[in-house]
Amino acid sequence: MGDPLHRVVEADGMVIEYDVPIPMDDGVVLRADVYRPAAEGRYPVLLTHGPYGKNLPFQVGYRHQWRIMVQNFPEVAEGSTCRYQNWEVPDPEKWVPDGYVCVRVDSRGAGRSPGVLDIFSPREMRDMYACIEWAAAQPWSNGKVGLSGISYYAINQWLVAGLRPPHLVAMCAWEGAADSYRDWHRHGGILCTFTDSWYRGQVHPLQHGYGARGYVDPITGVLVAGPETLPDDELARNRTDPFQEARNRELLDDWYRVRSADWSRVEVPFLSAGNWGGHGLHLRGNVEAFVQAASPQKWLEIHGLEHWTHYYTNYGLQLQKRFFGYFLKGEQNGWDREARVLLNVRHVDGFEFRRENEWPLARTRWTKLYLNPASGTLDPDPPARQGVREYVATRGGVTFRTPPFREETEITGPMAAKLFISSSTEDADLFLVVQLFDPSGREVTFQGALDPRAPIAQGWLRASHRKLDPERSLPYRPYHSHDELQPLRPHEVYEVDVEIWPTSIVVPAGYTLTLTVQGHDFERPDEVAGVGPWQAFRGSGPFLHNDPWDRRPEVYGGRVRVYGGGPTPSYLLVPVVPRD
Repeated sequence: MGDPLHRVVEADGMVIEYDVPIPMDDGVVLRADVYRPAAEGRYPVLLTHGPYGKNLPFQVGYRHQWRIMVQNFPEVAEGSTCRYQNWEVPDPEKWVPDGYVCVRVDSRGAGRSPGVLDIFSPREMRDMYACIEWAAAQPWSNGKVGLSGISYYAINQWLVAGLRPPHLVAMCAWEGAADSYRDWHRHGGILCTFTDSWYRGQVHPLQHGYGARGYVDPITGVLVAGPETLPDDELARNRTDPFQEARNRELLDDWYRVRSADWSRVEVPFLSAGNWGGHGLHLRGNVEAFVQAASPQKWLEIHGLEHWTHYYTNYGLQLQKRFFGYFLKGEQNGWDREARVLLNVRHVDGFEFRRENEWPLARTRWTKLYLNPASGTLDPDPPARQGVREYVATRGGVTFRTPPFREETEITGPMAAKLFISSSTEDADLFLVVQLFDPSGREVTFQGALDPRAPIAQGWLRASHRKLDPERSLPYRPYHSHDELQPLRPHEVYEVDVEIWPTSIVVPAGYTLTLTVQGHDFERPDEVAGVGPWQAFRGSGPFLHNDPWDRRPEVYGGRVRVYGGGPTPSYLLVPVVPRD
């Protein structure tokens, strides 16, 4: 007797199979939707596996984001009915006509797949491995499977690649974190509360069993998070709480490690696409993938604008089709000769596309801008005499400014700061913000991955986590071990190195840069409307560090001093790219 949920239809030039059963080794059956060409044959597969509902249309679940994207880039909706377009995964109507099969799997415990929802867990990665191998063995498959998607659908690519599925041939990881500790849950050791709001707002409503309380697929009429509707207490038992796990784990342990990429085992060819505005979640992972992964065939692309936009624009679609055409279809399209680094260099009024060969750029002129507490400036030379500036961590900070740039200057690459600090308490959380100002003193902001008014760059460090991993640290990318706490003695001076995530900006002549060191999240006094589950943004999007237990004022709310000059030469390290 056939599976009662599995249905096959022909529509919009495709054969569509809904709720295809994929059995796992423990008896749980995951559900997938398969979009394939109507003509008989064997085709390469693009597979996604995640919790956002395989049959929840983009414009239904994410109306605001869809409206902005199509308004700014009408090309996204051209050549497609958009009926099958989902959040952060390929539009099958843009791929199936080119001879691909698109497979969307609801991960365990999400959408129409039963089980316990445990994001990025080893169990979920074993499931994804099994789905890749299942897809490769189907009669409509040529045995070559590619992975493609944004965010969640990129993060799990790094993880499953470490398991080395035999039929995984190529991956496009678009804006995907890779280090569960450093990229996501604990920036510099400080707990980020993003996970809590994201998980409750975007994942809970799509948990399997949310059923009749949730979305209905407008095409098929089935429950996106069904078919069953479970009571709240059963739903709670069927999911883990990643935020509470991270909240209870200040130091890096195995819970984080098994949810992080093992770069030594990532050998599959990949295109890693990052976003200059992705501070707080994805950008670091995309860059680290390119720098550290063992794969001999890897490419790095970095763009701007909203988190989801360029994956769907003609620019992003053409990149992906060239990449997958070469690896999955054997097209001799020149991708093997493509430059390994593709940068959309950021200007105050747009972007300039440029090909490069390495990251960071070999011609970078690493420039130290020294903090001068006496004048509040960033200077090319360290002050001869020591100075100090002080702030109250809970509400203040200190800012240092460059002189106006004499000529147009490109800054592209990773940044770092070496600071000498003291605190009146046994610890201090350091929040570093780099901003750009025009000659009249007005800040120039940029569209971030989520927040529409992002600064140039940000970095974070809990001073008790200042211990470095000497084997992995670089002058421009300090790498903290996060394996022990080293409390401060009140009022004693300590040297700390702060990683500032990569950036790109061509600074016009007459503009200035500032570095602010403060004891709390960067937030502007006024707010703008947020997206998704977030009501408002004030400069850092949803990537905040305001958990009351993790940020106890008696520990992190002291008076902090920043020293410069003399025996304490604090500086900001800036990647200046010379003109050709």
